[in-house]
Amino acid sequence: MFQEDGSYRDKLKKLAPQDADRRLAAKLASSMTRFELSERLRVVTFRQLPREAPWLNTVDPAQVATVLESFLVEEVPALAPDYDLLKTLRADTVVEFVIEDYGMRSKRGRAGAYLKGYARMFWLESRSELWRHPFLLDEVDGGVEHLDPFKVGKTPALFRERMTDLVDVLSSRLAEDLTPKERKGGVPRPDAGPETEAPGRERPVPVKPRPPELPPGELPDPD
Repeated sequence: MFQEDGSYRDKLKKLAPQDADRRLAAKLASSMTRFELSERLRVVTFRQLPREAPWLNTVDPAQVATVLESFLVEEVPALAPDYDLLKTLRADTVVEFVIEDYGMRSKRGRAGAYLKGYARMFWLESRSELWRHPFLLDEVDGGVEHLDPFKVGKTPALFRERMTDLVDVLSSRLAEDLTPKERKGGVPRPDAGPETEAPGRERPVPVKPRPPELPPGELPDPD
């Protein structure tokens, strides 16, 4: 982010943009993991689906995660799940949510969160797709209020709040796509499964006092 937008050069002082990006990325990852994002997307979307077929005939998500060992998958790239294993659960169709990328970006000193990926539904036997929904939600392009990366560095929960908002907006769109138009108005499902909580340069004279060194892994303080 800092490498792409030079607006923060003075604020970074002696800290190289590459190093600042690494530090910020670590803060973001500690605030919300890819697994937490995917799990919230699944839970919130599923809760908005009508309580009728085919959504009454779904496999328990804990069983799916156990069979696919998906609780262990956090990083990308990762091996693609062996969906054939779901046949042991008598499943015939799969709804898949994939988070390809997420984080923060900045343009001309205005930063925000973003979320990129796709959702799809496909037949388990043939792998033919019944539905696909690519998505890219970007607060910078959307004109959302600036999210100060230096404040996020001190309080990563600010990033988590923004990502939660993005996921909830996306969940509503996906649920609408997955609800046949003639079936709108169904009762939301209460049993979506457990939701994860995760919770330099020398200055010329006159010489000014040197600022304290940054602790390892930290970004400069916000203004």
